[in-house]
Amino acid sequence: MDPEESLLEVEDTMQKAHEHLVHEFATVRTGKASPALLENIDVFVHSYGSQMKLKQLAVISVPEPRLLNVSPFDPSTTQEIEKAIRESKLGLNPVAAERSIRVPIPELSEERRIEMTKLVKQLGEEAKVRIRAARKEGMDAAKKMKADNTLTEDGQKDHEAEVQKLTDRFVKEIDDTVAAKEAEVMKV
Repeated sequence: MDPEESLLEVEDTMQKAHEHLVHEFATVRTGKASPALLENIDVFVHSYGSQMKLKQLAVISVPEPRLLNVSPFDPSTTQEIEKAIRESKLGLNPVAAERSIRVPIPELSEERRIEMTKLVKQLGEEAKVRIRAARKEGMDAAKKMKADNTLTEDGQKDHEAEVQKLTDRFVKEIDDTVAAKEAEVMKV
């Protein structure tokens, strides 16, 4: 492996960790409706005999700022979907209508907002752990390239410095993303 390839791999891994965090944040409930809030809820569908994600079973739309509308592809799955939403840890109370399920998004209490910010911080820490794991892989690759005589000692130090720069950049991006999400959650 050459140094450029190694750095690109490290950067790609760190980028994916950040993108995963952004995706996870979409499922953290703020005071407003977002389809991402429901799309990864697991629903056990008896008629299919399997566990499926809600986004595979229905269309999720936002007709109003504080309301989600779930329209199942197969009307026979309505009860199972409603039950899965109710039993999720989101604290939502779905109401089955004729061919859809209406999910009002209530205002978050101060206590719930604080819980959500703790979750946001935890998700941010998990992303940082992934960044540090990518950093370790980059540093190990530099040592291996030095041992294989692909890099000189100075080359190894330069490579490690580049890996550290990437690490610092992505940790800052994660901190900024976490701070923005915390502000969004705490905004009344």
